[in-house]
Amino acid sequence: MGSWALGESRSTQRTVLRLITLITARYNWQRNRLAVGQREIARLWSCDERTVKREMARLRARGWLRLLVQGRRGRVAEYTLDLDDILAETRAAWERIGPDFVLRLDSTQEASDIVPLIPKVPVPAPDVSDGSDWSLAAAIVHAEDPATYGAWVRALVRQDRAGGCVTLLAPSRFHAAYVDTHLRIRLLSALRSVDGEIDDLRIVF
Repeated sequence: MGSWALGESRSTQRTVLRLITLITARYNWQRNRLAVGQREIARLWSCDERTVKREMARLRARGWLRLLVQGRRGRVAEYTLDLDDILAETRAAWERIGPDFVLRLDSTQEASDIVPLIPKVPVPAPDVSDGSDWSLAAAIVHAEDPATYGAWVRALVRQDRAGGCVTLLAPSRFHAAYVDTHLRIRLLSALRSVDGEIDDLRIVF
């Protein structure tokens, strides 16, 4: 991860360094779990908790972290590493480390797991370069459920935010009704994982 990140943007380098630091300090390899509170992560990363929320959202959006247990009062969220996605995305950097490293990883993986040119899904991930609450939340949905993202979430456009309420614009009345009925809670949860001050979501057309 480190070698791959050094060839990417400074923003990506910082995100990967934070993940490496978090894995080194707190990842439980026996349980394949990461269970640590945002306050502790903020202290480890020398940043505030809002930054922690956004960085964790970026890592989920990239597909490198998967949420296993939603955090709630008295219990921290639990994550696991998606090693398949990490290896696939960073494979271009393996040669920089050395042929022995490539051979070692190639010999321990199935062929289907080491072909980075074949995407898992045909639906492209949303652009998260603006770092907005909605782009990050949409990317989280894409990472967790590409089919639902492609069918229903991709067409939604962030129209406004008033206080803790985000308004999304749907392309039709039917689309808005479906999302509001079947996906509103899921989208609100993704938004809140990015920004804890968001407490409501409106779907309009």
